[in-house]
Amino acid sequence: PRQLNDSTVLMALDMGDGAYWGMEYTLPKGESYVVRLRIVQNAMADIVQSNARNLGIDWQQDLHRQEKGKMFEERNSGIYYKFAGGSVEHLSESKNDSEERQSKVRWIAFKNQFFSTVMIADRPFNTADFSSEVIKGQDYLKSMTAAAVVNDYDWNSGNPVNFHLFIGPNLYPLLSHLDKEVEAGEDLKMTKLIPLGWSLFRWINTGVIIPVFTFLGKFISNYGIIILLLTIFIKLVLFPLTYKSYKSQAKMRVLAPDIKAINDKYPGAENAMIRQQKTMALYSKAGASPMSGCLPMLLQMPILFAMFSFFPSCIELRGQSFLWAHDLSAPDAIISWSGNIPFITEYFGNHISLFCLLMTATNIIYTYINMQNQPSTMPGMKWMMYLMPLFFLVFFNNYAAGLSYYYFLSLLITIIQTYAFRYIIKEEDVRKAMAEASKKPRKKSGFMARLEEMQRQQQAMLREQQKQQQRGGKR
Repeated sequence: PRQLNDSTVLMALDMGDGAYWGMEYTLPKGESYVVRLRIVQNAMADIVQSNARNLGIDWQQDLHRQEKGKMFEERNSGIYYKFAGGSVEHLSESKNDSEERQSKVRWIAFKNQFFSTVMIADRPFNTADFSSEVIKGQDYLKSMTAAAVVNDYDWNSGNPVNFHLFIGPNLYPLLSHLDKEVEAGEDLKMTKLIPLGWSLFRWINTGVIIPVFTFLGKFISNYGIIILLLTIFIKLVLFPLTYKSYKSQAKMRVLAPDIKAINDKYPGAENAMIRQQKTMALYSKAGASPMSGCLPMLLQMPILFAMFSFFPSCIELRGQSFLWAHDLSAPDAIISWSGNIPFITEYFGNHISLFCLLMTATNIIYTYINMQNQPSTMPGMKWMMYLMPLFFLVFFNNYAAGLSYYYFLSLLITIIQTYAFRYIIKEEDVRKAMAEASKKPRKKSGFMARLEEMQRQQQAMLREQQKQQQRGGKR
């Protein structure tokens, strides 16, 4: 190695008689994680065979464990690569895998949960072979190799090939601006190194959650407070949908005695069509719909799934403590034990996370409140509803404390909203409003008109079948 100046080091192989082949590393100026790598050589054409026109690059690394949260470090570590002008692909992160790519590759990344080393080629690799092998142990995650080839290599050139090396954190704002620093002539899509969910969930994270989270981080250093403010922000955005959902549920509770009366008046499978018609007529007259309460809740699901992907990928939470949690990116274990317990260690782990426990308790309370609003629910279904929070306890026990903390806060705010809506939305007022609405002529929606037409056709078919059966009986 030879230091050329304060920022540049040359590592060269001396071939004698002034010939050498080397790699020149230049550290960036200012705050940057990108290192410039130049292949430099002199008089190499006299040493290398004239027909050798390829440069092969072999890269091997045993990926070291760095995080306290074992599950997500294993799940989010592996080999990623991007085709020149194309998409980003990766090898399996859960099992041994290998790929042979004959297409041009722009960059290759050896990625850990929160950090990556990426080799970006100024001139794309012509071919690349990748392999990843899972290491069963406490110190290492995977053994990864990449063998790439650059064609048309000129041994007469003093600087035939250049690369950029990104060695840094998987931070979305940082990765999204690397295109300007590297100037590769295309969208590098380096943010794909951060697993933020499927397209819809990823858009929510990149377009809403990350900008708000980053903005709050500029003014607040405590990430527990930031998660609290982010949760309140999301709840405020979803408030119109939540309010509409609760109001629709109030209407359905008011109509429950009338629906029961219809079911009692027209029992049996032979009256199913009549029951459906009467029920739909009741909904139409009262201005209610059984789907109106479900739809707003379904529209909130993408945000819940987006947050599920966001928190385990959020490097800002790494090493950040809040209350009893020493690292919001890892489980907040308050009780731990050693040894391998069959089934329990594999799925639940050797610890109990307190935020996960609080989330489960809050979820049980919320389930109880909902059950009070649905007295007609079958006993077996009630037990199933109470078992779901216990399932989440097992599922989330190994997840990041920040995620469990967020769900705990979200459920707590939802419970507060439920009691507030009960105080604001009186069933007596809902009953009066529905009575007033029933007096006004209502224009049928296209959906209701089509539904009633389908019901008429089905009823006509049923009558025709009954007539045919009666004729067959007379014969």
